[in-house]
Amino acid sequence: MEYSVGHKRRLALRYLFFVIGVAINSFGIAVITKAALGTSPISSVAYVLDLAFAPTLGEFTFAVNLLFIALQIVLLRRDFQPIQLLQLVVNVVFSALIDVSMMLLDGLAPTGPVSQIVLLLAGCTVLALGIAIEVAPNVIVVPGEGAVRAISSVSGKPFGSCKVAFDVTLVLIALTLSLVFFHGIQGLGIGTVISALLVGRIVNLVNRHVPLLAAIAGLSRSEMGAPEAAM
Repeated sequence: MEYSVGHKRRLALRYLFFVIGVAINSFGIAVITKAALGTSPISSVAYVLDLAFAPTLGEFTFAVNLLFIALQIVLLRRDFQPIQLLQLVVNVVFSALIDVSMMLLDGLAPTGPVSQIVLLLAGCTVLALGIAIEVAPNVIVVPGEGAVRAISSVSGKPFGSCKVAFDVTLVLIALTLSLVFFHGIQGLGIGTVISALLVGRIVNLVNRHVPLLAAIAGLSRSEMGAPEAAM
């Protein structure tokens, strides 16, 4: 299939913004975790497993994300685009970037509740921005956000609202695992709850009020306004 120069340029920009979104996303997760008030909901299950067993947060994130990819296939069925199988590659990169981000922030240790809350809110904002940028180009997504997008597509509910429900569900699963493995709460905290309730809403705000997101989303359409494929 022949593609115009304009299409190739738009496609390259779409994937560039996607990669930027993935990097911001992983960094936001690390910032929230470093606030020491509980990790982000999207990482809560992996983090509890990380505390209970030897593999790193990134490695458990990879395993959990495989389940998110399977969920998309089940929900979307014939509407699942084969290109989204590249989420397997994205999963490797995203999981590795989480471990890299954790290492880069290794010396970050807030000393009191005020600094913890400030760091938590900063992390939520960074994570929401990363999610919004990652989803806007309409190419591949990180598996967790792909699962949310699949739920949004099937249910007809706004992406941000589905994100809140999805995050709360993950927190409940992580809480159950924590009680099973530690007979108490480990890896979860008020920061996890705040993230679950806040990140999706920030995504909605960013999508509505940041013109860059509309411009990025516009890259998925041709000069004539028709949707363009992600390849």
